[in-house]
Amino acid sequence: MALPSPSDETKLLASVLAPLLEDFQYWFGRSLQLLEQTGSIGGLSTDQQAHLTERLRQALAETQTAAALLKATDGQVGVDTAQVMGWHRLVAECWALARRHRAASA
Repeated sequence: MALPSPSDETKLLASVLAPLLEDFQYWFGRSLQLLEQTGSIGGLSTDQQAHLTERLRQALAETQTAAALLKATDGQVGVDTAQVMGWHRLVAECWALARRHRAASA
């Protein structure tokens, strides 16, 4: 079996990373919007909500930068796995936040 060429690896990376970054941006943006429009989410103190809002803004900026670099370099740029895992954890917090909000609204 032949090893994949660098261009095949680049295409694979871009085909996986680009949509993942889009998903992160969607969830971070949606959660920011929820926090900013709702004012108060049950189960979060004012300080916790402010801290989460700041983390979301930072993660959104980071994913936008990563997506721009990926596009500008034709897929030659990757993202450290530890960073991606941190974004995954934050998305899980976003989902939990949305569940709490829906439950409180029902």
